[in-house]
Amino acid sequence: MNNKTVLVTGSSRGLGSSIIEIFASHNYNTIINYVNDEKEAFALKEKIEKKYNVKCLCIKCDITNENESKKMYDEVIHEFGSLDVLVNNAGISIDTTFDDKTKENFMKILEVNLYGTFNISRLFGNLMYENKSGKIINIASTNGIDSYYEYSLDYDASKSGVINLTHNLANHYSPYVNVNCVCPGWINTPMNKDMDNEFKEKEIEKILLKRFAEPEEIAEVVYFLASDKANYINDSIIKIDGGKRV
Repeated sequence: MNNKTVLVTGSSRGLGSSIIEIFASHNYNTIINYVNDEKEAFALKEKIEKKYNVKCLCIKCDITNENESKKMYDEVIHEFGSLDVLVNNAGISIDTTFDDKTKENFMKILEVNLYGTFNISRLFGNLMYENKSGKIINIASTNGIDSYYEYSLDYDASKSGVINLTHNLANHYSPYVNVNCVCPGWINTPMNKDMDNEFKEKEIEKILLKRFAEPEEIAEVVYFLASDKANYINDSIIKIDGGKRV
């Protein structure tokens, strides 16, 4: 049995839970990170352990808090001894009109999406570098490349920052740690279930495949980047948007 271990931040639901499940299906020990969704996190843990017979750990941790992040790091090391794959998936969005944007909300989005990714990457990236082995996969968005929305401009800026951070992390941790970035377009996740139907239809019309992605389709790409088949893929930004035309 493969005894590698993966940590996925923000993985109690949505895309993060799909990423957890795809790794578990390939015999990875999995670490679910959450902040608020404790019920969902432990329900996923129970499902993973029963369905895939792998070890699964739930850790409550605010990735922007250095003390909590260090405690999570210590717990991972205590439980598994090391970490093979880190997926920086945690992120938030606070969509408002341009004039309703506040400094507090703007900085909160940057703190979680950008600083949180840096904070956790540095903790585990340093460990991977010492071990001369590891994979870091950052989850950004096409919003950071070519899909710009005024109501989410703060989110868009944070994801552009994650893309830039990916390049710097890949450089810093070379040659031992592969660092790549996945940029999904629209995904059928709980976050998008209450989307205005008219807006959704307009967005689907821009996509060559005429549909949103399923979370599992993104998760498969993330797993591939962590696998041995992708050992020569490094410092890459991979857009997964069904062929969207802006």
